[in-house]
Amino acid sequence: MNEAILQKMKQMKLHGMASAFKTSLEDGGKVNLTADEMISFLIESEWDDRNNRRIERRIRTARFRYRADVELIDFKIERNLDKNLMNRFAECTFIEKNENILITGSTGIGKSYVASALGNQACMLGYKVFYASTSKLFATLKMARADGSFIRETARIEKMDLLILDDFGMQPLDSHNRSALIEIIEDRHGKRSTIIAAQLPVGQWHDVIGEKTIADAVLDRIVHNAHRIEMIGESLRKKQQLLN
Repeated sequence: MNEAILQKMKQMKLHGMASAFKTSLEDGGKVNLTADEMISFLIESEWDDRNNRRIERRIRTARFRYRADVELIDFKIERNLDKNLMNRFAECTFIEKNENILITGSTGIGKSYVASALGNQACMLGYKVFYASTSKLFATLKMARADGSFIRETARIEKMDLLILDDFGMQPLDSHNRSALIEIIEDRHGKRSTIIAAQLPVGQWHDVIGEKTIADAVLDRIVHNAHRIEMIGESLRKKQQLLN
């Protein structure tokens, strides 16, 4: 009878419940539970399993560069990272408030890891996140204009609770990329949050964007309600290479 119940659970896709029921049969640890307690145990197990699978789907969809964790950020290294501030960001209230975070600093200092860690935390808390290398995203959108899927792609980005643009400003934007950037920023302004990681300080972004009118519009929408993390120090990748 127990085997029949297990099979029915699996057929109904109650995988978490089936796993918990099977474990309880094998170890006998739940034999003293009342009927109400057993039902609660099985339902909680199913809820946990589904929630974990939802989180995994969000993380896969986000396509982070690193499987990063806020708790694993090294605060012992002097990088101008405030642990209390990072812990507040990890609560993701900035997403609730539709605020942005701008992370700047030299190459190899850990900007991408910090951005990915905050994005991963957002996934854990149920937010939809999309991470992208800025140059690759613009290349994708340029091809989307050619094949007619541009509106669909930008609509998908607009729906994300958190957009992470990494390696922003690696090269000046051409007219197509400027157009894509202002469209993305305009769609998300006041409605969604964006994290931008860049080597160049914010003061130099105007020149990277080019076209004064568009640059003014983009920066006005990005910067005015943004938190800034200005990282300092030597490249951690270079340090690691020297140690190896």
